[in-house]
Amino acid sequence: MSAVPVVLRALYEGERTMERKLLETAARDAAEHEVHHVAVDLARWSHEHAERLAEAAEPYGLRLPRSAEDPPATDDRGERAARALDDPRPGLSLLNDLRELHLAATGNSLDWEMLAQAAQAEKDTPLLDLATACHPQTLRQMRWTNTMIKTLSPQLLSRAGTPSPDA
Repeated sequence: MSAVPVVLRALYEGERTMERKLLETAARDAAEHEVHHVAVDLARWSHEHAERLAEAAEPYGLRLPRSAEDPPATDDRGERAARALDDPRPGLSLLNDLRELHLAATGNSLDWEMLAQAAQAEKDTPLLDLATACHPQTLRQMRWTNTMIKTLSPQLLSRAGTPSPDA
């Protein structure tokens, strides 16, 4: 019995989560123009990946909702963002968002790798083609989040460590 449907579902959910987190980060951190614009672009990739995974899952008996049928779920991050506005160190919120995005992209990357290996073992050319097309974009998401963390950490963490004048 093939475990491909399990990986397809996990990867689909991971890409939907990545799309949602990228869009939330873009909205919350609109003042950081590079973060905002690149996050929106990268969210489109995850959206496309989820759509393609939903289509690829059908031959395996899985019906994964398309975006028009089921918008990305939301969680309490909006509340966390509102609380972060009260924090005199808003840079920490952005770094946390980037960290969460990096971890999500890393999980998706591992799932793409497992899917590619399973597709190769089962000689499923369409599934292997899908993994080969999408995995590099997920790796790019990882590189972007890692680069942004490296770029912003020195500035935001040293600024965050400075006591506010009201303290």
